[in-house]
Amino acid sequence: MLRQVLHRGLKTSFARLGHFVASHPVFFASAPVLISILLGASFSRYQIEESVEYLLAPKHSLAKIERNLVNSLFPVNRSKHRLYSDLQTPGRYGRVIITSFVKANMLDQHHTDLILKLHSAVTRIQDGKEVYNGHQLGGVTVHSKDRVKSAEAVQLTYYLQAINSLNDMVAEKWESNFCDTVQLFQKSNPNVTMYPFTSSSLQEDFQKTSRVSERYLTTSLVLVVTLAMLCCSMQDCVRSKPWLGLLGLLTVSLATLTAAGIINLTGGKYNSTFLGIPFIMLGHGLYGTFEMLSSWRKTREDQHVKERTAAVFADSMLSFSLTTAMYLVTFGIGASPFTNVEAARIFCCNSCIAIFFNYLYVLSFYGSSLVFTGYIENNYQHSIFCRKVPKPEVLQEKPAWYRFLLTAKFSEDTTESEETNSYESHLLVCFLKRYYCDWITNTYVKPFVVLFYLIYISFALMGYLQVNEESDLSNIVATATRTMEYTAAQQKYFSNYSPVIGFYIYESIEYWNMTVQDDMLEYTKGFVRISWFESYLNYLRKLNISTGLPRKNFTDTLRNSFLKTPQFAHFSEDIIFSKKYNEVEVVASRMFLVAKTMETKREELYRLLETLRKLSLKSKVKFIVFNPSFVYMDRYASYVGAPLQNSCISALFLLFFSAFLVADSLINVWLTLTVASVEFGVIGFMTLWKVELDCISVLCLIYGINYTVDNCAPLLSTFVLGKDFTRTKWVKNALEVHGVAILQSYLCYIVGLIPLAAVPSNLTRTLFRCLFLIALVTFFHCFAILPVILTFVPPSKKKRKEKKTPENREEIECVEMVDMDSTRVVDQITTV
Repeated sequence: MLRQVLHRGLKTSFARLGHFVASHPVFFASAPVLISILLGASFSRYQIEESVEYLLAPKHSLAKIERNLVNSLFPVNRSKHRLYSDLQTPGRYGRVIITSFVKANMLDQHHTDLILKLHSAVTRIQDGKEVYNGHQLGGVTVHSKDRVKSAEAVQLTYYLQAINSLNDMVAEKWESNFCDTVQLFQKSNPNVTMYPFTSSSLQEDFQKTSRVSERYLTTSLVLVVTLAMLCCSMQDCVRSKPWLGLLGLLTVSLATLTAAGIINLTGGKYNSTFLGIPFIMLGHGLYGTFEMLSSWRKTREDQHVKERTAAVFADSMLSFSLTTAMYLVTFGIGASPFTNVEAARIFCCNSCIAIFFNYLYVLSFYGSSLVFTGYIENNYQHSIFCRKVPKPEVLQEKPAWYRFLLTAKFSEDTTESEETNSYESHLLVCFLKRYYCDWITNTYVKPFVVLFYLIYISFALMGYLQVNEESDLSNIVATATRTMEYTAAQQKYFSNYSPVIGFYIYESIEYWNMTVQDDMLEYTKGFVRISWFESYLNYLRKLNISTGLPRKNFTDTLRNSFLKTPQFAHFSEDIIFSKKYNEVEVVASRMFLVAKTMETKREELYRLLETLRKLSLKSKVKFIVFNPSFVYMDRYASYVGAPLQNSCISALFLLFFSAFLVADSLINVWLTLTVASVEFGVIGFMTLWKVELDCISVLCLIYGINYTVDNCAPLLSTFVLGKDFTRTKWVKNALEVHGVAILQSYLCYIVGLIPLAAVPSNLTRTLFRCLFLIALVTFFHCFAILPVILTFVPPSKKKRKEKKTPENREEIECVEMVDMDSTRVVDQITTV
């Protein structure tokens, strides 16, 4: 009972709000426009986030802690006399992979001369200071264990200094010139293929998605505007509302512009993941406006515009407010500090701002737009040209094309039953009411729908069991870029070995103890070792000196060897000595490992990282392992999945809490089951469509929760609250009342998504596939699964007998007639 009272109270409040908006339409139409223009002027402060690590690496990952520990033990020498590699820190660098179209041997004389010419051209670049750091061979064929017969690819690497901001700018310029030099060399030598790559390539290619998407987004906007206007049009030129389709899209655009202005004013920076925000706004905002238009069609035409607007707000705003609250809670949790991936947190924060202003602008701007078009309708003015529509008798004298453009029904020319059905000439209304509702609830159709749903669940389960979490950064960049070409070449020719992994021992251990020596060799078994430790042990064996020397002898011999023996010169920075109580002690040391890997390099590297970390917790030797790429992959799956988990928990909490606000808690039960079914299907099918669980797909799944609630909640509410008649009758009624708005928003949303599929970017490919699946699966549930399942599940719709009260008694005149032979006829008034 309390829920019903609260429900009626909220509807009454929204009705009063609608009446107030209708009383001041000019103010509520102009205020959002002025606010958007003022905040939109802040685009002079537009900034782009350039750090990919800041956006996509987990903020509190163990790898970052390990990196800090490594830097404290072995600080990088950034002086102008020293250069460093990427074994410990990425730094500034330029790389190029050189290969041939015909899989030729890159070590023959012809190709060796070309490589030397390229090397000479690179070293002549006059920006910054670089060093050639050797080469790597890929696609190697060997004569024996120590002899290389041929190599299909050669990789050259050049490291740069970046000791201060000025030096970093010079290094950045060098990287740009490096790519230009390689491209010019490629043109003059078409027989070889070169794949240049620099430290800034990933950042440039990540932001390139925004640039290559511009014309496709423009196409999307034109298509959505056109279809939105068509969806709101009908043959009746008075009751047609094409401008409301355009104004609905303008409402969403104003909210997005306002949110963008706030981001600029607060110092926020943009990145390519923001491309998904307009589509979130499109799905939520357009459905809200179409639902208001659908409610307008149910109002009586003889009412005043203020009364009709109040009825629209009372009918549609409660549901729209609850779904908006769902968006704010789910994305709000994603914007909280609990989200450890900064790109996801920023995306959720900006989505919350845009959705909040979209809600305010739907109430104000679109509500006032509905008022203005209402006055045009009541005055029998043309919905497009706003001129008075002539009476039918006047139109008879006009040409056929003129009569077609100004076709309208006048209230005095229609009966009461025809007036209530004035909007049934709308194509979508006619389709749902006359054809689809009867077809989907047909007894012979239901078994096929149930069978189709079982097939849907089966394929979804098959995909769900193959879900793969991925941290490959190439999934977020544009396709025709240096990053993609270089990554493909590296995977093809250099995937047999892992990146160089640093093995850091951060405490003093008994290096002289033969048991410890055996343990260290055992820990690194199976790796290619670049190790001072192993070299020193071999050095002692060659001198016929036992490796199990006493402590003092071992450390003294070790230090002297590093100081005086040339073969240990390149290991000089891999060991830290300390003198304590006149005894030399090894405080910390490091070695470098390379693991043999297969084609699934990243998955193996992730498993290798986890194995080594578990080993470090159990072993007697305290060590850590580190490579700069670990920062991106460290426990990536749990960090990426956290926003989705938190949002699901918050959505369940809100559904439970809103059970006390809606008129019947059974609405939330069915809504929760529907959301679970949709999310399960989307995850399964996106896996089958080669979409991995990364930052972008997780953000789309959070949106999928809200999109499902947006479309399914009104249907379920109408069905559950319906009394009397049958379940089938109320399923038809729910589809007739809300199906048009769902269908209109779905068509506009899909049309807006289609150009996104053509954008040459992996990020937009993931975005399109996830959003398309969300829209398709939700549509399937709204128009097939729910209409069938609800016809044989609770609540019951048995007709209840109403008790007669004095208020509903009525008097009728009854005439009692006796047989023909009798002349007695009784006229009496009987109370029934």
